[in-house]
Amino acid sequence: MPDYDQQVREAFPELAEIGDEALREQVVRAWVLALKRGGWRHVADVPYAWNIHEVSNVEHVRGVARIARETAREQREFHGADPDVDVALAASLLHDIGKCYEYVSFVEEELVDPDPEYASEEIPHSLSGYALAHEVGCPLAVQRAIPHFIGEVPSRTLEAELVKSANSASSNAIIQSAMGMTLQEWVEEYSQTQ
Repeated sequence: MPDYDQQVREAFPELAEIGDEALREQVVRAWVLALKRGGWRHVADVPYAWNIHEVSNVEHVRGVARIARETAREQREFHGADPDVDVALAASLLHDIGKCYEYVSFVEEELVDPDPEYASEEIPHSLSGYALAHEVGCPLAVQRAIPHFIGEVPSRTLEAELVKSANSASSNAIIQSAMGMTLQEWVEEYSQTQ
């Protein structure tokens, strides 16, 4: 069996920026569970999107975490806001973890033995990501910042909006460079959740 713990720690150097050690370990545990249940050989094998395999989910997740970190810094320094950077980083690192379940039907060689109880495109990745964060005991503030497309959370926090906007910024950059279109154009043409 692959050493998912080591893979996750190496793939996401931004983990080290989460000051709360327990939260950092919860993020790692969630990724290990998702990779194992999804049957992935390596964390870098999970694609960014079901139809964009040239970019890995790792690259996107790291981009979201980096954008969220810098935006939180700007919010603090320029606007005097007080975003919880640990929450924003943890939620950024977990916001697309559900792709480990959702995208197994779009790849073949990258998988070893997906668990059919979890690995399915039936549940949107933001919801399964929320469930994983809950399962490993992440604080409610982190859980609430993970759902990003569907609007499942009634009241959005500063950190949730931060993750949502960082996700859009990273997605727009990736889709433009990979497909020559905007995120909105991609959603209108290819989204599985419409």
